[in-house]
Amino acid sequence: MARNLYFSEAVRSEQRLYEDIIIESLKMYGQDLYYLPRTIVNENRIFGEDVPSKFNNSYKIEMYIENVEGFDGEGDLFTRFGVEIRDEATFVVSRKRWNTTVGRSNNEITGERPREGDLIYLPLSNSMFEIMHVEHEQPFYQLANLPTFKMRCQLFEYSDEDFDTDIAAIDGIEQTSAYEFDMVLSGVTGDFTIGERVEQILGDGTILSAEVSEWVSSTNSLSVIHLGGNDGKFHLPVTGRTITGQESNASATVSSFTEDNQLHGNEQNSDFEGADFLDFSESNPFGDPN
Repeated sequence: MARNLYFSEAVRSEQRLYEDIIIESLKMYGQDLYYLPRTIVNENRIFGEDVPSKFNNSYKIEMYIENVEGFDGEGDLFTRFGVEIRDEATFVVSRKRWNTTVGRSNNEITGERPREGDLIYLPLSNSMFEIMHVEHEQPFYQLANLPTFKMRCQLFEYSDEDFDTDIAAIDGIEQTSAYEFDMVLSGVTGDFTIGERVEQILGDGTILSAEVSEWVSSTNSLSVIHLGGNDGKFHLPVTGRTITGQESNASATVSSFTEDNQLHGNEQNSDFEGADFLDFSESNPFGDPN
């Protein structure tokens, strides 16, 4: 038997009313979060990942946190190497609000929905979450439409990504967590500016560039992050060569430098340097030892 032709489940006016009620509920019971779309810099097509990702924009939008009794996931794990925090959260956002706020045509968003790998910043707990999966069919066609996106996220683990969102709380993540090189300069002319790019030309013509994270003029100390060459290979700064600021036009000679990979004051990473209890002499780690 055919369904009743006098009743329709897809009345546009009812769909719009239902959608407006959802938006109003999210504004009442949700939180103001920041959505950060990821910019692919150099994708590894073999592993399908992009380590040097950039996050240059942020969009403030209301979302509802489904985890009303606390974050999901495994929580805080105490291991022999320290504490690992494996929090998870589920965020609900209106499809209409996301399209008009984040996915509008004059933004850099190319997709029609939130993307896995993008980030969500939660000011309430000062936490950054990475989108792992986007569910776009819940609730399931109640009025023959899909009014929301449900994003399942994990706590973001920083790995030298570049943040330039003009929001201090977000951009400060790379200032405290990025791998840093501390340089002592000589023959300084001008003052470097925090956030600008500095360049050093190596002997083979490779251009080494980095971002200034700290500059102390009284001691001629310069700290840089996101260090890399234009040839795509890893290089260390070279002493005795000039380093130049691209915005301030300041220049100086690198007298010495040290690498700073210590994120917290109680770390003891130096205990593993040159350790004689680590044996890397096995040439075939997947075979039987001789």
